[in-house]
Amino acid sequence: MKMKVNLRKLGIFVALSTVLLLGLFLIAFSYVDIGFTDLVVGKEKPVKITDISAVPESVAEDATTMGLELYGDYHDKYTEFADQLLTAYIEAKDKDFVVIFNSGGWGTDILESSPGWNEICHGIEAELDNLGYSSLILDYHRTAESTRGLIKEFVEVVSVYPSKARNLASRVEFLTRNIPDIRIIVAGESNGVIISDAVMDMLHDNPRVYSIQTGTPFWHKRATLERTLALESNGMVVDSFSRGDIPAMLLASGKALVGISSAEEDPGRIFYFMRAPGHDYRWQYPDVYLRITDFLEQNFSFDKRLSSN
Repeated sequence: MKMKVNLRKLGIFVALSTVLLLGLFLIAFSYVDIGFTDLVVGKEKPVKITDISAVPESVAEDATTMGLELYGDYHDKYTEFADQLLTAYIEAKDKDFVVIFNSGGWGTDILESSPGWNEICHGIEAELDNLGYSSLILDYHRTAESTRGLIKEFVEVVSVYPSKARNLASRVEFLTRNIPDIRIIVAGESNGVIISDAVMDMLHDNPRVYSIQTGTPFWHKRATLERTLALESNGMVVDSFSRGDIPAMLLASGKALVGISSAEEDPGRIFYFMRAPGHDYRWQYPDVYLRITDFLEQNFSFDKRLSSN
């Protein structure tokens, strides 16, 4: 009799869990979040361009076509997406490189909220300048700060970003198709590595797209390493999140909770509250700096340009 009661409770729990998961997926698939890219200046959406006289007609038509392909069933969404493409085109058309940053966590943070990657992006910018290139840094805001936006992000993470990766890949493809010789570096930290990797897989035939990634989540099976630098250690402390060292993360989180965490354990964290020793990448760390500069020099040095011409 007791076993029957327990089985009944288990059945109710499974049924409720299934209904909850189905509800989450329905909310996610019914919610269309196109995100946006913007200069590293804050969380406000980019100003819509009003004067497109500087945009060639073929470029404007391409933006409209791409918007229709992705969001043709939603007039306001596809027109907004097309406007964003044209805005990015205006900002990037005279640059040699565009670095697009994908934040970790839920994808709501801006670059300025990530001290480590803020330093890294500006370090990349300085190194490209030393190599004789101009560059532009863009934030990719993939998640709206709302309940539906967070649910959408959760489902996207679980399913390896089917729609958001396509969204970002389309932005990258648009720029490389319409700006001769421009090169794109898709940058990602932590959960942002997953979408960056998916984009690189989608655009594996595009030789002008590269990626720099730090702190790959331990559960993610990488799709490609072509034209990609993937850092899973800062050279000082092993990244417990990339390694999947759950006990180390739980221990560090518990010590932080009671106020006895060490300096090495404090910087790395995931989802705001959980500590992850080593999940911390900064430009001043020798291994991070040297590996990134080596990647840039190997792929984009002047000698490399001469040999490719």
